[in-house]
Amino acid sequence: MVCVETGEGGLPRAVLRTAEGEAHVYLHGAHVTHWQPRGGAPVLFMSARTRFASDAAIRGGVPVIFPWFGPRAGDAHAPAHGFARRREWRLEREGAGDVVLALDADASTRAAWPHDFALRLYVALGARLTMTLAVTNTSSEPWTYEEALHTYLAVGDVTTTTVSGLEGAAYLDKTDAMARKPPPEEPMRITGEVDRMFVGHTAACVVDDAVLKRCVRVDKRGSATTVVWNPWIERARALPDLGDEEWKHMVCVETANVGDDAVTLAPGAHHEMAAILACEERPA
Repeated sequence: MVCVETGEGGLPRAVLRTAEGEAHVYLHGAHVTHWQPRGGAPVLFMSARTRFASDAAIRGGVPVIFPWFGPRAGDAHAPAHGFARRREWRLEREGAGDVVLALDADASTRAAWPHDFALRLYVALGARLTMTLAVTNTSSEPWTYEEALHTYLAVGDVTTTTVSGLEGAAYLDKTDAMARKPPPEEPMRITGEVDRMFVGHTAACVVDDAVLKRCVRVDKRGSATTVVWNPWIERARALPDLGDEEWKHMVCVETANVGDDAVTLAPGAHHEMAAILACEERPA
């Protein structure tokens, strides 16, 4: 079932409940903030300091990044990660265990980015959580955009957690002036600030959490970039909406198309990108 209720900060949210679990989706930013499989612990990380406000982005969960990733090239005053995560979307459709949220171009989006578009976020709750971001070019000219489903995963202790599935993909290291580095040869361990863009990467990742004794699998479709991020100690202290010690309990594994993997759409063209999360008990 799906119901719409008043959530944190007075913001409306859709609550999805099925035999397999529960999920929350805020209309502000089309932001999935909660997924809890039946009988399990929450899978998504949410900062205790996040602001649930119409003028702020929500910290944690799964922000929708569009139409640029990170700072906008040539415009230091533009909001990081685009405008979609700060906009009020509308609930276009609800089903038994799924919802569709919509955002279309208007005068305010054109002032920030001069193109016409239609965005739809499809969220389906079953044994897995499936989030599909669909982008349509509704203008008369082609344009290029970046996108991400910036998934924050909750972990017991990031220093004892590994991320596998990245082996074989080179990455750009944002902590080292975007230096291109060779593919890792083994599962990734977090030992300091991490901000890596794995390019040309289409495989699934598995987050192996020794403390919570579970594995979270992140499958994807229509995505050629995977971003892995953890702010570590100093960066976390610099973020006002993240607790000083919360970096220990999160890792972002982001389904994306950014940089060289940005998407160009012809007039009337359509592209879909999906992140599919599954959680299972860690093998003994």
